[in-house]
Amino acid sequence: MKQLKYLFNIVLALMLATALGCASTPKQESTGEYIDDSVITTMIKAAIFNEPSLKSAEINVETFKGEVQLSGFVGTQGDINKAADVARGIKGVTSVKNDMRVKGR
Repeated sequence: MKQLKYLFNIVLALMLATALGCASTPKQESTGEYIDDSVITTMIKAAIFNEPSLKSAEINVETFKGEVQLSGFVGTQGDINKAADVARGIKGVTSVKNDMRVKGR
């Protein structure tokens, strides 16, 4: 009986350590959040690709806990605004930080 209790405590400690290892912190995502962010990033990239006025190869998308950061160089201020609008329209996006720049001619 004593060994069973000891084994139960070990299993419980391992489960707790595993759960804490998968939890998120302010600077680190949990596994589930990482997957969600990957899906959001992919959806934004696809939406930008499908927008005929935008050149998707020039726009970089990164997502962390639902917060999207857009960067890169585009032709006009209108392209910057359009890309941000496209990103905001994706489910799961909580905010958009737009670091895109108009490229010089």
